[in-house]
Amino acid sequence: MFDKVLIANRGEIAVRVARTARRLGVRTVAVYSDADARALHVECCDEAFRIGPPAPRESYLDGARLVAVARACGAQAIHPGYGFLSENAEFARACADAGVAFIGPPPSAIAAMGSKSAAKTIMGKAGVPVVPGYHGEEQDAAFLAREAAKIGYPLLIKATAGGGGKGMKIVRAAGEFAAALASAQREAKAGFGDARVLLERYLDAPRHIEIQVFADAHGNVVHLNERDCSVQRRHQKVIEEAPAPGMTAERRRAMGEAAVAAARAIGYVGAGTVEFIAEQDGRFYFMEMNTRLQVEHPVTEMVTGLDLVEWQLRVASGDRLPLAQGGVALSGHAIEARLYAEDADRGFLPSIGRLAHWRMPADRAGVRVDSGFRAGDEVSPHYDPLLAKVIAWGEDREEARLRLIAALAECEVAGVATNAAFLERVLAHEAFASGKLDTGLIERHRDGLFPPPGPAPDAVLVAAAAAEALARREAGAGRARASADAHSPWDALDGWSPGFGAQGYEVRFADGEAEHRITVRDGGGALRIDLPSRSLDVAASRAADGALVVVADGARTRASVAALGEERHVFAHGARRRLRLVDPLAHAGAAEARAGHLMAPMSGTIVAVLVQPGDRVPKGAPLVVVEAMKMEHTIAAPVDGVVTAVNYRVGDKVAEGADLVDLEDPPGT
Repeated sequence: MFDKVLIANRGEIAVRVARTARRLGVRTVAVYSDADARALHVECCDEAFRIGPPAPRESYLDGARLVAVARACGAQAIHPGYGFLSENAEFARACADAGVAFIGPPPSAIAAMGSKSAAKTIMGKAGVPVVPGYHGEEQDAAFLAREAAKIGYPLLIKATAGGGGKGMKIVRAAGEFAAALASAQREAKAGFGDARVLLERYLDAPRHIEIQVFADAHGNVVHLNERDCSVQRRHQKVIEEAPAPGMTAERRRAMGEAAVAAARAIGYVGAGTVEFIAEQDGRFYFMEMNTRLQVEHPVTEMVTGLDLVEWQLRVASGDRLPLAQGGVALSGHAIEARLYAEDADRGFLPSIGRLAHWRMPADRAGVRVDSGFRAGDEVSPHYDPLLAKVIAWGEDREEARLRLIAALAECEVAGVATNAAFLERVLAHEAFASGKLDTGLIERHRDGLFPPPGPAPDAVLVAAAAAEALARREAGAGRARASADAHSPWDALDGWSPGFGAQGYEVRFADGEAEHRITVRDGGGALRIDLPSRSLDVAASRAADGALVVVADGARTRASVAALGEERHVFAHGARRRLRLVDPLAHAGAAEARAGHLMAPMSGTIVAVLVQPGDRVPKGAPLVVVEAMKMEHTIAAPVDGVVTAVNYRVGDKVAEGADLVDLEDPPGT
């Protein structure tokens, strides 16, 4: 076993590797960009080295710098995690040339699978079925358009390098092909440094099923069964589970044997994932092989009882696989949900900011949380928006599903938007609960998964009002301590007035378009809270961990209310709501933004400007493309109009709310 390992990554995978290595007695070295100087993975390691500014190409993608740090600190091996340089054959070769072990497959295997086009050719020769399409090297746009016509629509454009849904576009008609190709190439170039793409027939209602494989340097290869990753948005996985619902023993064996054959065909060593696109009738096709550990590996660990990171370290140090195929167990069911910093109700726009409030469910029997974040951390626009992975295990799928829903209800994040509520809705939806999975599930059930917001529950309003009452008490106590008379009623903020006593005070909360006016009467102990719908006697206090303890009409609950300026992020009874404390005098006379100004929906970089002043554009026409967190977002015209100003150029950085393009009504309207 190695004495010291450098972890060439960040986030939850770096934390996971560091903790596993520590358990094995291996010292670890963290690397960090300026954006990650105080990150959790840095704290988890024995040593840490700065490698550059926040931009990945100047830090985590600087292979030469990483190798130099490994040699300088005496690390015998580099663990690449996933993403960044984990599937970079040149980096693996550089490690070998420097005498540092690369904890992953040999460079030849990475190179063989690094191009999706070349990989499909290899798999075809090995007898593994592949999806019909064009996988060649010719990249001329006109040539690709002709190949697309031969394949037929709908079809899929995919980057030949990388993964994670980046550089992947569905094209449903010939007229959409040119724009989709250009966008896929830009994303591929930005994300992987390689603009090449391939074309494939787009399958209707397919499932995404992958097989975890593991191989050692002694010729032993096993598969650790399958994962179903069909629940996706924008071709990026959202929920993964093991085993796959409806999987038969015969199909598992066939897919497992195909995956092992794929690994053997390229002389594989280490952890890898062979991904298949599967039709509902059971036919499956090789899609790609990820020559690294996957984000969703915890579900495999929970149903097999194995530690895949430990296996990686042992295999890379020369050990044989701990188990033969017959020794691989399969127990129960596990489901993982990816908690992202994104606003699901606004088209999954990424969200950045400081984690002012952060509470995850504690690890316990059947529940696991993998994260690289904690309260106070910054979510940067430079990296993937994954905040945490919440995983639940059960004796069967239903127990795991219900346990995961309950665990997600405990996730409390303020400072950035998250997809937690959306994940709960997906898990609770009948289509998921029944195991009727395919990659179009989210889009097909969009109406049910994105319901219009209803009124804030009473429990949320009570918690918000109680938190304001406690804040007033605490502020009053502070004033009293600082005054000459600690018992003067003039220092209290409870609505007291001479001759009338505590008359109460009004608290107003904006909730979207609605406004809630709540009266609070504070008798110094119990509160009387008058909601728009009813009145309640409430006792409120703070628990040792800072949570709000509310007893309303005899029922005791825990809640959290995070105050960020005027915003109140409320977590109560499994509900989460963002309210705004209304001060009628604070914004008197504030002007509304003009409808003709198209604002940036998130912070990012301008990667394409498709119009110029004077252009007449129809509703839906693309105007500007903004890239954030490695994904492109197109700003389209909301109505017919004439462009009067384009305020940014390609390469410019923009903040959320920046005025990108100005439109005015076309002449004659």
